[in-house]
Amino acid sequence: MAAAGGGGARGCPALPLANGRSIPVLGLGTSHQGGYSHDAVVHALQKCGIRHLDTAKRYGCESLLQKAIKESGVKREDLWITTKLWHSDYGYENTKKACLESCERLGVEYLGFCRSIGVSNFLISHLEQLKEDCVITPHVNQVEYHPFQRPQELVDYCRSRDIVFEGYCPLAKGEALTHPTIIQLANKYGRTPAQICIRWSIQNGIVTIPKSTKAERIQENCKVFDFNLREEDMEFLNTMNINRKLIHLTYPLWKG
Repeated sequence: MAAAGGGGARGCPALPLANGRSIPVLGLGTSHQGGYSHDAVVHALQKCGIRHLDTAKRYGCESLLQKAIKESGVKREDLWITTKLWHSDYGYENTKKACLESCERLGVEYLGFCRSIGVSNFLISHLEQLKEDCVITPHVNQVEYHPFQRPQELVDYCRSRDIVFEGYCPLAKGEALTHPTIIQLANKYGRTPAQICIRWSIQNGIVTIPKSTKAERIQENCKVFDFNLREEDMEFLNTMNINRKLIHLTYPLWKG
């Protein structure tokens, strides 16, 4: 892995991991082939400065990302790429094989092979069990995170163990974009509802990976490093949590 450092996505900062590496706080999420756009990924890399890509074997777009990365001209060492293990690949030998296959599909020599290891959708109980069974503590826990789903107890637990908390679904599958309070704040700051949600997440110290297949939306999502939400607005957004999860999956992931 080689993170973007202080660059990328118009000055995107990075958070340090327990292993000494760093992960850009803003990334681009991808999904299944039906929701994948080659042109959007190339645009994100070339025009928006995105240097953090999130995918998974299950999404079926690793080989498509290889083409987009090559076309973008961005060097591998400047990219942070995350992919994920599926349940059928559990077990030491199966995991190594699956990781190599993902590397081949992505056209890279490493995800770290693996330089950083994380988990996804792990609760405190899962992480406690992992502590009993494994020597290495995950570097990242990737979990659903948006104004309606803010698992602060889990965030605090992860931080107590030097596990970076990464949030996906920051727009609550679009539901947050039509919420009156978020629209009101967007008008107050002269921003879009999406930018308010992403900025709120990042300002809470969360690595954030919004997903879009539209170049203009990706451009919009990246313009979040030239303003700050006031403390009272952050606190108000924090109170919107209703523990509403939209996705229910649990699996390990590889990063680099």
